[in-house]
Amino acid sequence: MHKIIIVEDEEIIRNGLAISFEWMDYGCNIVGLAKDGKEGLDMILKLNPDIVISDIKMPKMTGIEMIQNAKLQGKDFFSIILTSYAEFNYAKSAIEFGASGYLLKPVDEDELTELLKSITEKINKNNRQKKIEESVKDKIIEKEDDWKIFLKAGESSDSIIRSVYDIIQSKYTERLSINDVADELKVSNSYISRKLKTKLNTSFVDLLSQYRIKKAISYLEKSDLMIYEISCKVGFSDYKYFCTVFKKYTSLSPSEYQKNKAKR
Repeated sequence: MHKIIIVEDEEIIRNGLAISFEWMDYGCNIVGLAKDGKEGLDMILKLNPDIVISDIKMPKMTGIEMIQNAKLQGKDFFSIILTSYAEFNYAKSAIEFGASGYLLKPVDEDELTELLKSITEKINKNNRQKKIEESVKDKIIEKEDDWKIFLKAGESSDSIIRSVYDIIQSKYTERLSINDVADELKVSNSYISRKLKTKLNTSFVDLLSQYRIKKAISYLEKSDLMIYEISCKVGFSDYKYFCTVFKKYTSLSPSEYQKNKAKR
């Protein structure tokens, strides 16, 4: 539910807005009613609303001063200004400093509906973007130290595992299979598989794929290469398979990661 605070010094308008509109139909809930700008500011700081609906001229603090003060204290919310015809130019100045819209009093329900739809769509879009950013933060491995599996392999006391690690580092751009590694090390592929499973709880394919995706992330971060070019550079001959593997390890497609990177 999107939390809404209504700040209005006229009680009939304040209470009328709260009870006469079907807020729940738009995923909204009234969490506070304030009678002046000072009380409204206190509520904003305490309740962290998603939307603030406020009159402009009020006792103790104007609506614009209240919103500006809350923003300066780090609060992030959408705001709707209530105004009369006499204060119309004042309302337009509110839009200039970031208010999402204004409504003339008495409030027209259809106009409120359209403005509320627009704002809630923006909130939902922002929430989706936050989820993507959280996913990137939590699941994409960007620093060398975060790739614990590679640190474990490279620092392993087992010479076979260290050798597998070295081969992957030097030949990940090539068509590389466990048979190729086994031939180079002059051991069986089943022997390598057992070692990786026992020591690292991973497989050769998993180790190789993660290393390739690590390199792909580095290219996405530091180069302007096209995604299909990156796919080839990190050893994937099939672009669609590269995208599938990338999403498996990061929860994002390469293009989603690239878009998120551009917004940082």
